[in-house]
Amino acid sequence: MSQIPPPRRVGQADVIHHEGFDAGIVSPFVPAIRVVSPARLVFISGVTGAPVYHDHPHVAEVFDAMPTDAAGQVRNAFDHLDQALAAAGCGRQDVVNMIRFFADVEADQDVVNAHQAAWFGGHIPTSTTVQVVRLATDARLRFEFHVVAAAPAEDA
Repeated sequence: MSQIPPPRRVGQADVIHHEGFDAGIVSPFVPAIRVVSPARLVFISGVTGAPVYHDHPHVAEVFDAMPTDAAGQVRNAFDHLDQALAAAGCGRQDVVNMIRFFADVEADQDVVNAHQAAWFGGHIPTSTTVQVVRLATDARLRFEFHVVAAAPAEDA
């Protein structure tokens, strides 16, 4: 067991640890993040390996060019996340929460965790991972990420 570190400012939020903290444990999430004022919360719709803009009802052919492997889909998903964050005036360090939905956690979680760790470059948001029967957009999708970020205040 390690000494509990004090809150650490990352972007517009403080990373919070509590009793039980162990610096030797490798984890893709932190237990809590506290957004600091005057940050603005940004809610990003589910990002996947599929094209962000697509018709509803879905047209299957739109998704034919999408990678079907986990590595290809996670690259696309995080590229889409970069685009949404930038459009909202945020960076990767501003992500405070991810909810990760997997069609098959066992098959894909390690690939996603490795890409996510490299993409964040040391920043770790809060996170929840859930396995679902399938994702709504296309049956070939392997995972989807819902993200919340804390953007700098407009006058900052």
